[in-house]
Amino acid sequence: MLDVRKLRLLRELAHRGTIAAVADALSYTPSAVSQQLSALEREVKRPLLVRTGRRVSLTAAGVTLVEHAETLLAELERAEAALAASARGLSGSVRLGTFPTALQSIALPAMLEIGRSERELEVTIVEVDPADVPDLLRGGHLEMALVHEYDNVPSTMGSGIELEPLLDEIVYLASSIRPNATGLAVVRDHAESRWILGNRGTLCHTMAVRTCQSQGFEPQVTHRIDDFATVLRLVAAGAGVALVPQLGAIDVPPGVSLTALPAGRRTRIAYRSGSKHRPAFAAVSAALHRAATPFRARRESSD
Repeated sequence: MLDVRKLRLLRELAHRGTIAAVADALSYTPSAVSQQLSALEREVKRPLLVRTGRRVSLTAAGVTLVEHAETLLAELERAEAALAASARGLSGSVRLGTFPTALQSIALPAMLEIGRSERELEVTIVEVDPADVPDLLRGGHLEMALVHEYDNVPSTMGSGIELEPLLDEIVYLASSIRPNATGLAVVRDHAESRWILGNRGTLCHTMAVRTCQSQGFEPQVTHRIDDFATVLRLVAAGAGVALVPQLGAIDVPPGVSLTALPAGRRTRIAYRSGSKHRPAFAAVSAALHRAATPFRARRESSD
């Protein structure tokens, strides 16, 4: 009988690439991870790993075993969800990861609602980069998370993660002068303008660069700011133009013109595969959907 704990380590190695990264994520020592994986190889009587320097890749047998491990771990999550559904009432804690623009508008209202209606259920919020969510969920550091993707920057959650649609957002061009053009022509008209972008490596930065490139130019970046409230204040001051998603444009300062673009951002709730039907998770999901309702209505009224 294969040991589930060893299979989980192998699955994490497939995603993280190094023994050290697996050890750090799951609070093991590197030697303990190596020993467990070596024991797994002895159990299956074939090599599962190929070591190249510090990195480790999987053999064909290792890949096959990871595929089955993903299925097995998801089934265990479903079994735990079924057991939890048989209990009376909601209790325990749920760690919810969220990106900054969803924190104030969706995650906090949902947490406060749960606090009023379900006194035995505690929701803990952790601000995270969506790119880190898959590892945090698979490693057990989060139970649920809000993630997003843009039309031109699709999600890369990988295996072992299940996504539930929450909100489709508008993306706006924010400028200090009301444009005459509409649609992506508005972006093209700012080929010579100064631009305010997020920091390199963020989805928002990649989205803005790709949008400009689709209109035939590279943006002239003047400021790199991740906080959209600050971005909008800079736009109001005439410091540049920017692309801002709907949740980043809640409090728009005077002097900022927002032009809706034929581009969007999709916010999703992420879970470990098989876990979403736990009653506590379902209660948090329902509260998140209720918190997102006003923003759906805003999008529908602008369509």
